[in-house]
Amino acid sequence: IEYDPNRTARIALLHYADGEKRYIIAPAKLKQGDVVENGAGADIKPGNNLPLRNIPTGTVIHAIELKPGGGAKIARSAGASVQLVAKDGPYAQLRMPSGEIRNVDLRCRATVGEVGNAEQSNINWG
Repeated sequence: IEYDPNRTARIALLHYADGEKRYIIAPAKLKQGDVVENGAGADIKPGNNLPLRNIPTGTVIHAIELKPGGGAKIARSAGASVQLVAKDGPYAQLRMPSGEIRNVDLRCRATVGEVGNAEQSNINWG
């Protein structure tokens, strides 16, 4: 887990089984040595990324796509999280940090858990 000067959240370096390495936004409770899964069959534990249709209602998530395959757009800053409130037809209803309920396609992907480094908002700069 590393510092990134371009964002408030920390980032985590993942080593894939095929030797590839990539960074993700580090979720809270993720520590060095944890195994992170990606795909529809992944377990519901912090850091795992899967489609909204495979995530149970009531789960706290972050790094959510607005369009399938469009990349994470929602809840990426330090301490951010969104709750999956309901699934209605082809849409998932998400409770945003502002309290707004937003409909997002069930094929969109999200990462389980809340973004780490929540204490960042307590820093006193002067």
